[in-house]
Amino acid sequence: MSKIVMNQLTHPQRVRLLYKTILRLHRGMPAELRALGDNYVRDEFRRHLKCNPMEAQLFMTEWARYASTITQQLGLRGKPKGELGEEMDPKAVEMLKDDQVVQLYELMLAARGLDGDTITADDVRGK
Repeated sequence: MSKIVMNQLTHPQRVRLLYKTILRLHRGMPAELRALGDNYVRDEFRRHLKCNPMEAQLFMTEWARYASTITQQLGLRGKPKGELGEEMDPKAVEMLKDDQVVQLYELMLAARGLDGDTITADDVRGK
């Protein structure tokens, strides 16, 4: 979509477009990853419905970057061209809040098929 058209969209329209684009991209993933990804995207977009403008901008930037990465990894035909995903920058992990670390850990467990093993924010803080 051209930059001119994107600038004419309202913020809710841009959010909806990004959300639907990500779900469309997930169609090219293996079934179990697609289900996990779709659920995670739905949860994250719902969780950020009422966030402040600064958080909204960061949220949109990161999800647009994710969409771009998935597009590159799936290619034009929507079939994985090797491994999906990428390593997280350790500095980015250090900047996460405790609840975000917990969420990331639980996502990793779900992706590896280890559901049921949970960790709490207190575990992360070492209490």
